[in-house]
Amino acid sequence: MNQSTDLIQSAQRTIRLEIEAIQDLLQRINADFVRACQLLLNCKGRVVVVGMGKSGHIGNKIAATLASTGTPSFFVHPAEASHGDMGMITREDVVLALSNSGSTAEIVTLLPLIKRLGITLISMTGNPDSPLAQAAEVNLDARVAQEACPLNLAPTSSTTVSLVLGDALAIALLEARGFTAEDFAFSHPGGALGRRLLLKVENVMHHGDDLPNVKRGTSLRDALLEMTHKGLGMTVVTESDGTLAGIFTDGDLRRTLDRNVDVRLATIDEVMTVGGKTARPEMLAAEALKIMEENKISSLVVINPNNQPIGAFNLGDLLRAGVM
Repeated sequence: MNQSTDLIQSAQRTIRLEIEAIQDLLQRINADFVRACQLLLNCKGRVVVVGMGKSGHIGNKIAATLASTGTPSFFVHPAEASHGDMGMITREDVVLALSNSGSTAEIVTLLPLIKRLGITLISMTGNPDSPLAQAAEVNLDARVAQEACPLNLAPTSSTTVSLVLGDALAIALLEARGFTAEDFAFSHPGGALGRRLLLKVENVMHHGDDLPNVKRGTSLRDALLEMTHKGLGMTVVTESDGTLAGIFTDGDLRRTLDRNVDVRLATIDEVMTVGGKTARPEMLAAEALKIMEENKISSLVVINPNNQPIGAFNLGDLLRAGVM
């Protein structure tokens, strides 16, 4: 029981110290932060993030966050930069260098070359008097009063502050650029948001020979055979000129049976839904889903500008595509 109490108290102490470090950071978001944002916004190349050890892990995450929110960025290991990877950095880039001490040897070694090439340098350090901070065009103050580590050695509070400061940069730049949800989706085409904002109706619809289609005057029996064969739970009904006359779905079939209609003698004209809700192929699939939800329907017909059905899809298609 005592051990459990000690573990909980240790965790709470760590969290309190890191919260305090972040609260202290709030007071240091000033003109230097604004200047750093301006340099990044004016960057014609990419933001190259460098850092060693734990700072390197944080730098990797900052680079990934920047890249996914509209600021082209990548991480370069400073030790590798001294052995060839410096060639990845151009004069149009901005280097964002992370070092709590501000005197990490592998980063300091790069400073003369960064200066010689005229590359803009932004530092994020815990020591504004350090060689790195002094060499930078602007230094972001990431100092902490105390690490959460009881020995005050392991990077804990300092890495948390650097991570938060990196997030603050990324979001400030995102908002300054007017970065939209659709822009975000282009950076995340495999994610749920990407699918909702990029996938179009034409990407999910059944078309060609897979589209259930019968003409006006077709017997209900033949229409049901078409529905069964195509497996969409519906069929479109077309006029003689190929334009949309209506739609017949599984739901229409249940309502037909409730009316005691003789399915052996009825034609599709007697039981179909005239017209019906439609979608365009260029419409976002998420937009089509909204139409289906608002009208409590499970299928949509896709038409071209001449009101001719060219496809159809149902909720199952949207589910398989990850839109819902």
